[in-house]
Amino acid sequence: MAANNRRMSGKKGAQVGSGGQRRRGLEGKGPTPPAEMRKGHKKNRIAGAKAKQIQRRPVSRGRGGKGTSELVVGRNPVVEALREGVPASTLYVQQFIDNDERVREALQLAAERGGINLMEAPRPELDRMTNGLNHQGLVLQVPPYEYAHPEELADAAYDQGQDPLIVALDGVTDPRNLGAVVRSVSAFGGHGVLVPERRAAGMTAGAWKTSAGAAARTPVARATNLTRALEAYKKSGIAIVGLAADGEAEIGELAALDGPVVIVVGSEGKGLSRLVGETCDFRVRIPMPGGTESLNAGVAAGIVLYEAARRRA
Repeated sequence: MAANNRRMSGKKGAQVGSGGQRRRGLEGKGPTPPAEMRKGHKKNRIAGAKAKQIQRRPVSRGRGGKGTSELVVGRNPVVEALREGVPASTLYVQQFIDNDERVREALQLAAERGGINLMEAPRPELDRMTNGLNHQGLVLQVPPYEYAHPEELADAAYDQGQDPLIVALDGVTDPRNLGAVVRSVSAFGGHGVLVPERRAAGMTAGAWKTSAGAAARTPVARATNLTRALEAYKKSGIAIVGLAADGEAEIGELAALDGPVVIVVGSEGKGLSRLVGETCDFRVRIPMPGGTESLNAGVAAGIVLYEAARRRA
């Protein structure tokens, strides 16, 4: 009977099937991903360890101090930063990236400059390191900026046999304004820029780009307390001149621009803070017959630096 039952099971008619699972199982799961993309593989761990080098470093509390490393993310921003000579330590390139002209230019610029490490990283690592930003497979690491000490700006001027010409920024938070001021200081023979450590723009990639290369030859110092740094300058015989819309005199009337001077520029919206304003020896205004109420920090600093350079010449 058992044999007859086995033969009867082969009758035609509806049968319970596998639902296509056997067929799909035979199709496979596609090509095996590269070792760097396979979790747990040695090459995946190595790539992940290398990519972790991009994490931000802590702020240094040395004499001048360092900022934090910065990431420039995306193909166009990375190429522009490399074109403008923004200092960089590592160019991270996504593995198996679509090689368009921007990627090729970034690789070429990094190779031509020298000193920039080229590293491949899996896309998940770049996603993690950039907090999910659209990096497009390119990430540039900008090393921490080496800030000078406020005293070093004046010392460098005296070493050259010149009276210090320094610009201090009070409450300026836009890195592009900082970059523009650095560029103007360099153009008019100044000796550096002073910024507060907190609530102020720092030397980011954006500031470097706006400076158009001037940041490589014009030092930026950072002060833990701007008011105290200005008071120290005063004790050493340097005049402190603050720009203010309600200043007592116009810049063309100020004889202090002829000698050692720190020009203090506030933010466009709030101007000088109370304590900084009280620390200034002079408060001057820029005449604006056109009726404009205020100028941004970069433009205002450029005008006063031109007047100071004209007098000194």
